[in-house]
Amino acid sequence: MPAAGRPCLDRPVHRTRTDPRPPRRPVAEPEAAPPGLPYGVEPPDPDRLRTGAACCLSVAGLLGVAMAAALAVFLLWPEGKQPAPDYTGNGTGRVQVSVAQGASITQIGKTLTAKHVVASVRAFTEAAAKSPAGDRIHPGTYTLKERMPAVAALNVLLDPSNANALTIPEGWRSTQIYAAVDARLGLPAGTTKATAEQHLADLGLPADAAGHPEGYLFPATYPVTGDSTALGLLQEMVKEATTHLDGATLAEAAAANNVTPYGLLAVASLAQAEADNPEDMAKVARVVYNRLAKNMPLQLDSTINYALGRSTLTTTVDDTRLDSPFNTYAHPGLPPTPIDNPGRDALRAAIHPADGDWLYFVTVQPGDTRFTDSADQQRKNVDEFNAHRAQNPSPTASGSALSTP
Repeated sequence: MPAAGRPCLDRPVHRTRTDPRPPRRPVAEPEAAPPGLPYGVEPPDPDRLRTGAACCLSVAGLLGVAMAAALAVFLLWPEGKQPAPDYTGNGTGRVQVSVAQGASITQIGKTLTAKHVVASVRAFTEAAAKSPAGDRIHPGTYTLKERMPAVAALNVLLDPSNANALTIPEGWRSTQIYAAVDARLGLPAGTTKATAEQHLADLGLPADAAGHPEGYLFPATYPVTGDSTALGLLQEMVKEATTHLDGATLAEAAAANNVTPYGLLAVASLAQAEADNPEDMAKVARVVYNRLAKNMPLQLDSTINYALGRSTLTTTVDDTRLDSPFNTYAHPGLPPTPIDNPGRDALRAAIHPADGDWLYFVTVQPGDTRFTDSADQQRKNVDEFNAHRAQNPSPTASGSALSTP
């Protein structure tokens, strides 16, 4: 029996509701800390991490743009740019510089620098950029001095009278070109023609030409120096022509119009002879293609004039009976070779002929060439042509009328 005043250990002790101490609640076990973090340290919020990284990248990007802009300003700011090397004074000695057809200002500057005419390409190109006529340098051979200021060299090149050159007009025949080369080089008449005949294999003609230079002596301006020769100039003309006649565009145009590339060159020569502006050239080319497609004879006076070595508007009935493969009244199809040396506009007309059903044309008077698909209308146009010719005779004028069948 327990002692007085002490509870019995064998029985539980019950508290009354008046006991101020609340019952103990079970304590939850603490969550384990993520690997790599000390106990009790919360992991960082992923959203906050992404926001911070984006801010850092934005700041870095802005700093990069600012640095690039600063570098560009430093490099391109005119005041910080070093002036181009340039000579002063009047220059010394004499040097010949040839400017080729189509040469750019930079190419000319490189030539001048290589010849020690100017001190740097940049000095020359900057001088040309400041000049209103800086891009109007004509092909030719110029006499300059060594060690010239870029501006002084440019002024010499901008004066066409200083260009020692040979200009071949569009539509000239080979005979005219041969005579011009003879005159320009001071050679006896007939020298260039003989040179062409003796060195056909050296001219660089394509196989399609079959040894005929006509059509391949491209009209342009060619530099002439003390070392220039007749053969060298002819080779330059053929080389220039092949650059315009080589390529897929010409071949595709020829195939589309059922002619060979050489035939297309012949069409261009006809357009050159029969028209005096690009628009009419494109229409003449279309008439030629239309008549070829219908197996109609071309009946072009210009081909007879070529065979006879003349240039006239007057073609007689006897002329149309001429025994020559160039007589397109008597022989169907294209002439065996081009009849002149066509320029860029005529070549473009043959490659891109105008759209139309025309089968006839006649130049009634200068600036008035009429195209039609009606034989009756063509007869009326020819009557007007003849009436105008009677009032304004000009036996040496070029051009022709296309007759009706």
